[in-house]
Amino acid sequence: MPETFNRYVMNTYGRFPVTIERGLGCRVWDTGGKEYLDFVAGIATCTLGHAHPALVEAVTKQIQKLHHVSNLYYIPEQGELAQWLVEHSCGDKVFFCNSGAEANEAAIKLIRKYAHTVLEFLEQPVILTTINSFHGRTMGALSATGQPKYHQHFEPLLPGFEYIPYNDIVAVEEAITNIDEGNRRVAAIMIEPLQGEGGVRPGDLEYFLRLRKICDETGILLVFDEVQVGVGRTGKMWGYENLGVSPDIFTTAKGLAGGIPIGAVVCKQFCDVFEPGNHASTFGGNPLACAAALAVLNTIERENLLQNVQARGEQLRTRLRALVQKYPHIFSEVRGWGLINGLEIREGVSLTSLDIVNKALENGLLVAPAGPKVVRFVPPLIVSPQEVDMAAEILDKTIASLV
Repeated sequence: MPETFNRYVMNTYGRFPVTIERGLGCRVWDTGGKEYLDFVAGIATCTLGHAHPALVEAVTKQIQKLHHVSNLYYIPEQGELAQWLVEHSCGDKVFFCNSGAEANEAAIKLIRKYAHTVLEFLEQPVILTTINSFHGRTMGALSATGQPKYHQHFEPLLPGFEYIPYNDIVAVEEAITNIDEGNRRVAAIMIEPLQGEGGVRPGDLEYFLRLRKICDETGILLVFDEVQVGVGRTGKMWGYENLGVSPDIFTTAKGLAGGIPIGAVVCKQFCDVFEPGNHASTFGGNPLACAAALAVLNTIERENLLQNVQARGEQLRTRLRALVQKYPHIFSEVRGWGLINGLEIREGVSLTSLDIVNKALENGLLVAPAGPKVVRFVPPLIVSPQEVDMAAEILDKTIASLV
């Protein structure tokens, strides 16, 4: 680890022992010149891989023109990006910020204002979230996250959240009934279409169809956290398209600008209750970030990347299932949509996801853990058939050396 990190940077990450210096496409190189096949993509963020010509050109042109002015003024690129998002989703209005956690914070505030002003929950609106969910590390997003390991030492959490099992509709119905008393009512269900940090667990179709019906019948808002699964990651532009339902509000961030910081909340007209002074973001939706996002989105369309995501995702799952068959005493299953996939280690096996991640790193493949028993694969959406095969071969070699 570089000396400057030891001396000056807070110790908030368990960093892997490599210093990445440059990247191109789906490859990166460390400071020693070693090449790695990147199936982490900045944790599902580098949509177009590294140094993609369209993103380089857009950012270069924009920073030479105007990179930031704040939201005190109209920003043409922001209006154009908002239009693209609305025309390509179920939403009607957009708020821009800088990250997934910020987008989820904004969504929480939007829910609470809607509850107080429209639903008239004058005292205690409740947001249901799920066990093993992950919504971010700021205090509101952390309070929404249903994983106690992230809460430790940061209590008291914000009130107004209740955690229920994922893909369990009975738990939803019971929670709504039990909470419905006095001024304490369920205002929203905030949920990931596929749990990423929770182990790459896709939502069940019937569960989400029932969620939509419950929300329609009760006036409860259905809110999707699409921070990790949005922007083509699943083979659809948005994760909710895999489930046959549309949310009232959804958040997006990671892949939106291909690695340039940006986040967004997209909502339907009826719950667009923010007014001037209710919420803001100094950097949110600035010209540079919006130009980058437009380049990413237009490239997805122009290069038909959703088709590539579907094809490469199926290829990757086929190769991973072959590893499950080859090592049935080690792995239990493969889960995922498009190019977000998880390989689960069997219960009782001493091997952890971190063991595999570290050994794969030595062998020139970057993958990430999604909990202690799931290895996550989230390569750039431009990944080629040859690179998927290469990743599978490196992984096979890695597992053979460990077992």
